[in-house]
Amino acid sequence: MKYFKKRRISTGKKSFGAQAFTDNDPLTGIANLFDIGLVFIVGLLLTLFSAYHLQDLFDQNTDMTIMKQSANGEMEIITKKGKKVKAMKVSKEQAKGRGHRLGIAYKLEDGSVVYVPED
Repeated sequence: MKYFKKRRISTGKKSFGAQAFTDNDPLTGIANLFDIGLVFIVGLLLTLFSAYHLQDLFDQNTDMTIMKQSANGEMEIITKKGKKVKAMKVSKEQAKGRGHRLGIAYKLEDGSVVYVPED
């Protein structure tokens, strides 16, 4: 509440701090919150892009594939080749088909995956 009181400004040199308290508008103290919010949002986006290594989305020379699964079990595959980005939703009807077993994949203790083809 101390900022809402009227303050006298000396007739000599005016300081920047005293100039800010001459307005009677109570919103002058929060006028820059919008700017601070924008800076925070941009910083958050940059942090998320670097944390998930999404800088490759903006590089024309990289190819990448992202697979997402929603809470209801629906899967979506997002592929990027050069400048072209393609998103496909995979449903159970699209995944059905005829085929034959090619081999077995094992996940080792160190996290690597080994594929053993069947003859």
